[in-house]
Amino acid sequence: MQQHENLQTIPILIEDSEWKVNTGSDKIHAKRVSGYFRTIKRLTATIWLIFFLGPYLRWEDRQAILFDIAGSRFHLFGVTVYPYDLWLLSFVLLFFAMLLVILSVLIGRAFCGYFCFQTVWTDMFSWIEEHLEGPPRIRAALDAAPWGLSKTTRKLTKHSIWLLISMLTGVSFAAWFTDAYQLWIDYFTLEAHISAWIVLILFTSGTYLFAGFMREQVCFWLCPYARIQSVLYDDNTLLPVYDKSRGEPRAKLNRSVENQHVGCIDCDQCLAVCPTGVDIREGEQIGCITCGLCIDACDNVMDKINQPRGLIRYKSLGHKYYQWYRRPQVLVSSVMIIISIIMVSYGLTDITEAELSVSPKRQPVYVLMSDGNVQNTYQLKIFNKSQSDKSYRIEVDGFGKMMVTGNSKPLQVKSGNGANTLVYVKIARDQLSSNISPLTFRITNILGESLPIEVQSVFVSP
Repeated sequence: MQQHENLQTIPILIEDSEWKVNTGSDKIHAKRVSGYFRTIKRLTATIWLIFFLGPYLRWEDRQAILFDIAGSRFHLFGVTVYPYDLWLLSFVLLFFAMLLVILSVLIGRAFCGYFCFQTVWTDMFSWIEEHLEGPPRIRAALDAAPWGLSKTTRKLTKHSIWLLISMLTGVSFAAWFTDAYQLWIDYFTLEAHISAWIVLILFTSGTYLFAGFMREQVCFWLCPYARIQSVLYDDNTLLPVYDKSRGEPRAKLNRSVENQHVGCIDCDQCLAVCPTGVDIREGEQIGCITCGLCIDACDNVMDKINQPRGLIRYKSLGHKYYQWYRRPQVLVSSVMIIISIIMVSYGLTDITEAELSVSPKRQPVYVLMSDGNVQNTYQLKIFNKSQSDKSYRIEVDGFGKMMVTGNSKPLQVKSGNGANTLVYVKIARDQLSSNISPLTFRITNILGESLPIEVQSVFVSP
């Protein structure tokens, strides 16, 4: 019996047949409500201004942040990252993945409720819809009304603004991959590259469709995060929860009774404001994006009827809430985040202006010369990662007496390009005490603008 009771306390996310999940047959007209969590949503939505404004920042004579796919490089203000430094990307992705895990373990789908582009764009579209067509009840009546001049004008204006925002979204995305100012000129003169037109069409149609027509369906069916949330949740995760012990049984407010203590008055305001149409009073559901709007709606009603707030509030489903530092998922993810920050910081500060690789020729491994010297041949590859053309001097260290050929002239390397050269090293056999001896190859910018770059190699002899 004790075991059965314990099992009942474990929160399990299931899709119950009694849940009223909108499959697309009914359009949800969510009511907009003011409150603490609505304010948070507004503030977090402003982060997406970086998406629209970021491409127009300038650094010296170029775009400050630019994913230059054609040039196989990424400009981040004064730093240029090439494929040689692509390992940095893995740690950046690891950082955001672990941050999402921590967020989900601690406060559920807070990313969905406050940061997700689908949520933000949907909220933007619904705000425009409300200002043009009215509150939810009037919008529903307008949808059911026959077509006339007023309805046609409102609908046409709304969809025109939606399309304009969708197109701006497509242009903004494309602007991260090419010069933003030139991109606008290319679009208006119809001279944009075919890839720019494809991005514009895909993002315009996708944004218009998802934010305008498939709002909650994206959260229910298309987003994979909705399906893995149950793996990340535990009984200590903070979620919007309806207090059934206080709210049930539901009863209408009797204003003739003074100091009446009531729970849920069945006003359905929590359901009316939910962007996915979830009734929080039915328990935790897959459609809940933990945006907290139901809390704002319920608190507003409680204020009006002079009842204490908190009938719906953020709380854990377990009996006790354990601090984050006592939860293994958070600790492990935090360690991974710290490692990612350290590695990315090290990588960005350790990026050199050039990349040098040295490959000894293996056919033959060495050549025994008629004068008693042993010769090894090396292929050097130099990649110029700086923003200007460079000339590099090649030097070899390791032995006091040796002959190096193939490095008499500085090697000219254009910005963002590489160059190959062969270097021949000859050493007298009597100087070699081992069949494998260390060598150091070094390239130096002849203008002395940066520190030398060194690579260790070996000299092979009989």
